[in-house]
Amino acid sequence: MSIDSLIATPIAPDFSAAALPFAAAVPRALSVAFAGSREEIQAAQRLRYAVFAEEMGATLHNRIPGLDHDRLDHYCQHLIVRDGLGQVVGCTRILTPEAAQRAGGYYSQTEFDIAPVLALPGRFMEIGRTCVHPDYRNGATISTLWSGLAAFIAEWEIDHLIGCASIPLGEDDGAAQALYAELAQRHLVPEALRVRPHLPLPRRDGMVRSKHAIPPLLKAYLRLGAQIGGEPCLDPDFKVADVFILLPTTRIERRYARHFLDRDQ
Repeated sequence: MSIDSLIATPIAPDFSAAALPFAAAVPRALSVAFAGSREEIQAAQRLRYAVFAEEMGATLHNRIPGLDHDRLDHYCQHLIVRDGLGQVVGCTRILTPEAAQRAGGYYSQTEFDIAPVLALPGRFMEIGRTCVHPDYRNGATISTLWSGLAAFIAEWEIDHLIGCASIPLGEDDGAAQALYAELAQRHLVPEALRVRPHLPLPRRDGMVRSKHAIPPLLKAYLRLGAQIGGEPCLDPDFKVADVFILLPTTRIERRYARHFLDRDQ
C-alpha cells in the first residue's frame, strides 16, 4: 500500500458520516464533524505534526513532509474540530472493531498486551492521535470533541472505549512513575483486566511525589469514568510514557452522559 493511499481514503468503508446527529452550534463557534475528504484528513495530520513533532519534539516516521501519518490512518475515521474561521484546531481518530480486524489490530496492541481486555464481551472503539492546537486547549474544545465521540458511541452502540494516554517522563522517567503510582491508587482496573506493556518503564527506587499535573487529555478520560489498564509503556519516539485507558460506556459519569449522550444511566 502506498503512503499516498494512507491519506487518500476520506471515510472508512463501514461508516456513513451523515449518520451522526451533530449539534449545529457549540461553544465559541466551534464545530465538530468527521473528515469527508483527503484535504480534511491532511489538515488533521498537519495539526498532529505541528503538535507532536514541532511542539513536543517527537520523532515521527513520516514520509510526507509536515504531516503526521501512519498505516492506521487509512482504516480510521478522523474527527475534527474547527473554529469559527474553519481552521482545524482539534482532532482524533477512531478505529472500530471491523476496521481493526482489517488493519491487523489496534494501535494499543503495538504498546501493550491487551488480551484480557479484548476478551470482554461487547463492541470496542479505539481513539488515538488526539491533539488540540495550543490556543484552544480549554474545556470548550474538549467538550466539542467529545460531543462527536459520544454521538458515535451512541449511534454504533459501543460498549468499551480504549486507547493510550501520554504522561511526561520527567527526569530519569521519575515523574511518569510517580504520577502513575498516584493515579493507580484510584483508577486502576481490576487485576484480571491488567494489560502488560511491551516496553515497561524502568523501576525507580525512592519514588518521590510527582511534580507534574495530570495531562488534560488523561484528566478528561478519568473524569468520564475511565480506568488505567496497568503499568505504563515507554514511547521513545514521543518521549513520553503511555498508559492504557479502558472506559466502559456504562461507567460514564451521569452528568457527562446526559450532556454528551442524551441518555440516562
